[in-house]
Amino acid sequence: MRNRCLSSAFAKILMALTLGGFVMGVGPTLAAEIVVGQVGPMSGSEAGQGRAYAAGMQLHFNALNKAGGINGHKFTLLRKDDGGRPDDTVALTKQMLAEDRPLVLAGYFGGKNVTDLVSTGVLSKEKIALVGYRTSEIQPDTPYLYSVRAGLRDEITKLIEHLATVGITRLGLFHEAGPGSTALIAAAESAAKKAKANIEGRASYVANTVSVTDAVDTFMNMQPQAIIMISSGAAAAGFIEKYRIAGGAAQLLAHSGADIEQLSKRLSSEQMQGVAIAQVTPSPYKVSSQLVKEFADTVAKTPNLDVPVSYAMMEGYIAARVITEAIRRQGSKPSREGTVLALDGMSSFDVGGYLISFKPGQHSGSNFVELSIVSIAGRIRQ
Repeated sequence: MRNRCLSSAFAKILMALTLGGFVMGVGPTLAAEIVVGQVGPMSGSEAGQGRAYAAGMQLHFNALNKAGGINGHKFTLLRKDDGGRPDDTVALTKQMLAEDRPLVLAGYFGGKNVTDLVSTGVLSKEKIALVGYRTSEIQPDTPYLYSVRAGLRDEITKLIEHLATVGITRLGLFHEAGPGSTALIAAAESAAKKAKANIEGRASYVANTVSVTDAVDTFMNMQPQAIIMISSGAAAAGFIEKYRIAGGAAQLLAHSGADIEQLSKRLSSEQMQGVAIAQVTPSPYKVSSQLVKEFADTVAKTPNLDVPVSYAMMEGYIAARVITEAIRRQGSKPSREGTVLALDGMSSFDVGGYLISFKPGQHSGSNFVELSIVSIAGRIRQ
């Protein structure tokens, strides 16, 4: 009887130690797994960027996990492929939230995809932050939606100011059609007015397509000095190819979503020559800051990368750094609500020379923009 009582007491002590985070002989038990959910284009026309963004996040999570995680927490990136289709973005996100319970979302693509997701109210209902996304629309500051890149207005302003400095003032605007077109056009016209330039004509294409023939015809008839492209990488590549084949000679400039790596795969060096692209992260190809050095060192230690190094990969890496910092600030018990509070309090987070600043009502975290210009040899120069 006494032995049974002792055994029972010992079992209770062991259970208490286990629930408290300790097991005799093995020390602390593992803390919670932090699941980061990405629903993005792992197939389709934007698959290169979607997979590169995921690879950038995975680079940081892997390195951090090997070093022991944050407060003992390890990170898992869970990816689902929406093929670029907005309906799938919404459906797969709801499925992931119900089945996998991610703490935070990241790495989404497409203006309509993000807008449709926000309009469902699922982010606010679940109180979950979406950190890092790419669109060809001007997204208003929205609760639970956090951008780790400069806003589209900043990119457009940089492109138009660059043109004005070399005397190019007659401009065309090629953009994705959709609900965000009005804000986009207004931003371009405002930037042009400040630079004493003029948007003389516009042409659009249907979102999530590469139907650019009508736009090419419009600009061939109009003959602007330069055309600013606010589009997906696939649509930009199709436009440049058809415009150059048709004999179009205007200077071509694109926002960062055009993805210079994707363009270079499809287009010849002659077609790419002189194309300028706004970049919203430091170049991943030259060590210009502590951020890029850490990125390059992590890449060098990672064999068999799924995709080549790219700007999209660098952006994913930055998004992961922001996410893990938000988790670190919460201590031992991170939560969805705590992540939102940590992000809103991230007023000046220095990611190795790249500054991220959020606050309630201001969720565009950076204003970094520089231009990449493709040389006659098909190489990138800043």
